[in-house]
Amino acid sequence: MFETLTPPPADKIIELMAQFRADPREDKIDLGVGVYKDPEGRTPVMRAVRTAATRVWEAETTKAYVGLAGDAAFNAAMAKLVLGEAHDPARTASVATPGGTGAIRIAAELIRNTAPGATVWMSDPTWPNHPAILKYLDIPQTSYRYFDTTTGEVDFDAMMADLAGVQRGDVVLLHGCCHNPTGANLTADQWLAVADLLGDKGALAWIDIAYQGFGDGLEADAFGTRLLAKQLPEVLIAASCSKNFGVYRERAGVLMALSAKGTDRDVVQGNLNTLNRVNYSFPPDHGARLVSTVLDSDDLRADWAAELEDVRNSMLGLRTQLAEELRRLTNSDCYDFIARHRGMFSRLGLTPEQVATLRKEHGIYMVGDSRINIAGLNAQSVPVLARAIAALDG
Repeated sequence: MFETLTPPPADKIIELMAQFRADPREDKIDLGVGVYKDPEGRTPVMRAVRTAATRVWEAETTKAYVGLAGDAAFNAAMAKLVLGEAHDPARTASVATPGGTGAIRIAAELIRNTAPGATVWMSDPTWPNHPAILKYLDIPQTSYRYFDTTTGEVDFDAMMADLAGVQRGDVVLLHGCCHNPTGANLTADQWLAVADLLGDKGALAWIDIAYQGFGDGLEADAFGTRLLAKQLPEVLIAASCSKNFGVYRERAGVLMALSAKGTDRDVVQGNLNTLNRVNYSFPPDHGARLVSTVLDSDDLRADWAAELEDVRNSMLGLRTQLAEELRRLTNSDCYDFIARHRGMFSRLGLTPEQVATLRKEHGIYMVGDSRINIAGLNAQSVPVLARAIAALDG
């Protein structure tokens, strides 16, 4: 049987990681991997999470299964964090999942089961796992224009022109904040326009929110998600705890399905439970328990929010420093968009050949489309990157 297998396509980011590790240069810079790093290049355990781990360990008396939907306290805490005042328990079914990727997968299967003819619309570009999962599940997909590589901003007119082709029952996948891979976000007015369009079209909004707190703050980053939750009858929300809680390896995520009033919420919940069951039976609990312990403890939540704000401001500072260095070295404002972007990522607009030059001549590693992880920089490496970029046109 196995002799019929063929090698799968290489994962570009995993391949880039291997190249970086094999590079003997001590001054090499890794801007490819999408994890937060502090100025020393570490991905630290957050203070509140470390304290929560101690509390969970001391209080835990069993490792028995929790339930198909995961821990109810975690699901409720995440719904409140993401939705705020838009949270309506009577409309909200939710399941814990193995990270945000697990939430995306369960959401995709729910779409396939309930609306097999629906087309999922995704931004161009988007996180590569979005189209990969949809393709694997044989779900129809298409894209809408999103990013203007010339300006480094959202091409909103093109986006809305493409979304005018959405059909009733189709699904539109949106990044809740800190767009991956571009870092370019919708404004409040643009979110309002998108909400109106989806409502008029009768389309389902599907939101991937993986970086809440990394952009403009916990509340501001949830604006678009909360708006759609209030304005539209049905919404799918896939949320990840990997980044804003730093629990990457614990795989803590949640999928929320908001149904129209009058719909039997318990039927929706039962379908989510069944999808969990046939995929991995019971979702992992440890990371979810750490998150709910933080969110449900006043002292830990305050400390977590403060540290998250430090993380956010650190990335904003790096963005500003890089934009200013590039403006000085190039005598141009063409890279000013970096300071306006939010989250860990920005797409610089470099060609694959320029990206290869940076890697070969300067030991600077980024994804081939010139997406960089801002958190891979520090105050000392920003000038190095800026000089290398400026030299490309020299």
